[in-house]
Amino acid sequence: MTAETRTSFKGYFSRGGQTKPFYRTFLLFDGEGETSNARERAIGGHPAVFLKWQCRFKNPQSKHADDKGFVPYGRLVNYTGGRSNGCTTWSQAASQEILTLVKGNPTTLYIYPESKDINAVAKAVKKGKSLTRAGVYWNAACLQAIGAPKFWPKSTLQPIINQWRDSLPKHPPLELPICK
Repeated sequence: MTAETRTSFKGYFSRGGQTKPFYRTFLLFDGEGETSNARERAIGGHPAVFLKWQCRFKNPQSKHADDKGFVPYGRLVNYTGGRSNGCTTWSQAASQEILTLVKGNPTTLYIYPESKDINAVAKAVKKGKSLTRAGVYWNAACLQAIGAPKFWPKSTLQPIINQWRDSLPKHPPLELPICK
């Protein structure tokens, strides 16, 4: 279910010889059932664009400046048609339309299928049944690539994720260089 939106400052970028602030709006999702942790996982939707930070510059009058008066600066990257970190992304134009549609009007989205749906598709594929006749849906190109979907319950996946996180080297936070 769509929830509220949050717009946040991501840094500055240049366009047409001008330095401009970049804000991106994020549409939060409130999941149900197996996706009830969508909010805590910060899963939602947003325009498929981000600011790739390169450096920081002194701008103490900016309301976004850090305690030393610096703000991040970077290059705007549009990855429409690409991948996000678990979020649903849309083109800039589609984002405007979607955000307008759901503002003050929570809407149900079916993006992350539940285990029963994944298992129903896998069962139909295993039996050689038509997905349409079985009353289920799965993207045909995806299905061709994977053969059949498999649901990974949290009890199986979480220990693997935890082990991976624990294996990552510990690094001090990086500090962006000063822009030249």
